[in-house]
This record gives sequence, C-alpha cells and structure tokens, in this order.
Amino acid sequence: MSRVIESAIRGTIAKGMNKVANFNRARAKGGEGPHPYLTGIHAPMGEELTLTALAVEGKIPAGLDGRYLRIGPNPVGQPNPARYHWFTGDGMVHGVRIGQGQALWYRNRWVRTSAVSAALGEPARPGARLRESAVNTNIIGHAGKFWALVEAGGAPVELDGELETVAHDAFGGTLQNAFSAHPHRDSETGELHAICYNATDLTHIYHVVVGSDGLVRREEPVAVAHGPSIHDCAITQKYVLVFDLPVTFSGPAMLAGYGFPYRWNAAHQARVGLLGRDARGEDVIWCAVEPCYVYHPCNAYDLADGRVVVDLAVHDRNSHRDFRGPDGEVIAFERWTIDPVAKSVARVVIDETAQEFPRMDERLTGKPYRYAYSLCVPAGRANLVGGTAILKHDVIAGTRWVHDFGAEKHPGEFVFVPRDAIAPEDEGWLIGLVVDMAAETTALVILDAHRFEDAPVAKILLPHRVPPGFHGNWVPGD
Repeated sequence: MSRVIESAIRGTIAKGMNKVANFNRARAKGGEGPHPYLTGIHAPMGEELTLTALAVEGKIPAGLDGRYLRIGPNPVGQPNPARYHWFTGDGMVHGVRIGQGQALWYRNRWVRTSAVSAALGEPARPGARLRESAVNTNIIGHAGKFWALVEAGGAPVELDGELETVAHDAFGGTLQNAFSAHPHRDSETGELHAICYNATDLTHIYHVVVGSDGLVRREEPVAVAHGPSIHDCAITQKYVLVFDLPVTFSGPAMLAGYGFPYRWNAAHQARVGLLGRDARGEDVIWCAVEPCYVYHPCNAYDLADGRVVVDLAVHDRNSHRDFRGPDGEVIAFERWTIDPVAKSVARVVIDETAQEFPRMDERLTGKPYRYAYSLCVPAGRANLVGGTAILKHDVIAGTRWVHDFGAEKHPGEFVFVPRDAIAPEDEGWLIGLVVDMAAETTALVILDAHRFEDAPVAKILLPHRVPPGFHGNWVPGD
C-alpha cells in the first residue's frame, strides 16, 4: 500500500477518534483537589503584556545583545481538569530583549493556533497545519526566523521579533510528516537534526534534517512499533541517537479524552538506536537498554573505539500512574556508553540528585565536552518544578557546584550563552527565569558560568509571576 493511501487512512481514523475523544473529554469527571498544573505556580496568565524600561539589579553584560525566549503551556480558557495534561496547554511565549546593557522590553504572547485564535476572537493565522495541536514546547532561532515548536505532528509556527505569530510554516512546505520540539544544530554545518514522530502513525518515526536555509533536505523513515513517544534525540559526528523507550500511544486513553494519550508499556522493548546521519532507516543499529524513560539528553559524542557516549536525565518510569504530567519517582543524571558491536548499553550514574533539563555549551553539540548545567527537581515528586537550585557538573573531573536561589524562589531551565564566539567552554553566562512565589514576581537571572556559585551578575525584574514553562533559548541580535 502506498504511503499516500496509508496517510489518508490514518487521517480518516484519527478524525473519527478525535471526535470521540473530544466528546468524552468534555464530559469527563474525576480528580480530587486542585490540578497541580493549573494552580499555584502553574496558574496561567490571563493577559498579554508589553513592558518597557524594566528594572535591573546589578549590571547586564555589555556583550549580551539579543532575546531570551521561553515557551510553555498557558491555557486560554478553562480546560477540563479531569483530562488536562501539562503538555497540552496552549503555548505562550515570554521574551526579554536585551541590548546595550539594558533590558529593553518584556513581552508575552499566545502562539496563535487555530484554537487560540478562535478563543481570542481573531482570524486564523495563515499556513498549513500538519496536525492541529497546541504549540508550546520549544522556541528557537533558525535561518533568520523565530520558530515555536511542538512534537507529535504539529507544524512549526513562525513568530516575528516581537513574538507575534506570523504563520504556521512546515519549512516552506518541505516538511511532509512531523517535526520535533528538540532539533539539535550541528555547529559546523548549521543544519538541524531531529527525531520526529506523528501521533497518527504508530509504525514510523523520522530523522529530519533542516538545512541552514530553513528547508528540509532529509526525512528518513525508521520502522518502530506501538507509536513511541520520543521527546528528544542526540547527535554525534557519526550518528543520530533514537530513544525508543516504553512510553507509547494508547488508543483507550485517547478515546477516554486524555489530552496526552501515552502510557507506560511494559511490552515495548526499551532500546537506543544509532542511525548514521545519512544512512537508510533500515540500517539503524538497535541496542537494548533497561526499561526507563528519557526526556532530555545533555550531549553525546563518538569514542575512538567506535562506541558512543551520551549523558542524560533518566526517569525510572513515566506515564504509569499520574496522567497529568511526568510521574517518574527516580530521576538521575547518567552516562550511557553504547556499543554498536555488542548492541549493548552500559549505564553509570553521574549524580543521583533528582534533576532535569540538562544543557551545555551548544557549540560542542555532538563533540566531547566538560560542563553540564541542570535544574534540581523535588525528589519523589511528579512535578518537575519546585526546586530552588541549579547544578553545574564537571563530567570529566566528576565534581559539581550548586547555585541555590533561596526559599520560595524556583528556577526553570537555564541556557548557556558564550561570552563571545571564540570564548572557551564555560566562559560565558547562564540565563534563566526564577519565580519568587512569596512576592508573585519573576526575575530573568544572569549568572557568570565560570563563577557559578557567586551572586547573579544581573537580575531583570518582572512584576508578575511567569508560569513555569518548558524550554528557553538565547537568540542573538536582530
């Protein structure tokens, strides 16, 4: 059967399932107490703001010229809490423009999907939708544009420099199947590499490569089973790493109206794939690993003997008991050494402290590196927000540093920005949002990465609470 016919059949089935799911979602009951991702620190913002002349504590480094951008779920209306999952809220982008040592503005804007535009009483934004969904997971700069991203089949959304939605844009119509919230840029070629899945296709994932011109040059299918949820990938100079782990699509969960219909599947073989960056999908090398789940790798690289190293945050399980958000009980920072000959994975715990959102100097993506930066999360809790510290790891020396922001001050993911284009690793800034729940305010905090435990270099003060989101990035210049 041709892929065109298969796609048409899947689309028809998906539309029917969506109708049943929407019916059941609207009428679902259940859940006790306040929803953890709709109240407290996660309570959505109800308006879009434009703030100028922002107050600053300390001194913003003169060399920082660009935008710090962060995206996350922020429902426009009131979703049914009985079926709401953190990952499904309407996307909202927050941005701070920095230049000439000043904080020039803060803006927050909903990403205008069809549902958001309708809720706000606005005309739909132009552009073809590969799949209607909230776009809420990552925001990047690429090919001279700003892109809001999501996994599972939604098309990227182009934003302008003031965070307004321009259009839904499948990279100029060159993307046919799906994209990911987590592409990784090869610093030598400028290309983006991603492992992508479409919720309506349970038998294939895709290695997608977007050129520095913003057009897709490769969309290679890889056969899988059960429709795995593959949130992220990693690249080396030789391979793309595929984390095919036992969280897979659940038809009963979808029909019951759950917004994120993926469940722990003990029957699904946990494995890591090594796919040559220009190889055919059928040539992927699958290596078995103990059952677990990975949202975010930090970095990966090739060893001289042919093995591959990847450092990553590892959850013991996921989507197995609390269907409102991540629900693993143990999260650790690990190093996996993958042997393509033995088809095995050796796991070593770098740090057993519960942590997530590991980042590094992305100029070294796919290459040996030394420093990783991650977010402490409350041990034994599903909620990834609620810690008060971030960590810095020296993965060569095996040492770490802690920067604690203090009681009731809750950081999100921090991103590394090099001091300049030729600065050594760790010579630069760490930038991220920190919510002060006592004051219901937020600060964009700038740390000197090399002096990690020192007081912040600068804090840009926002007079409101920015709900914790998922991912942020620094996009330099205009």
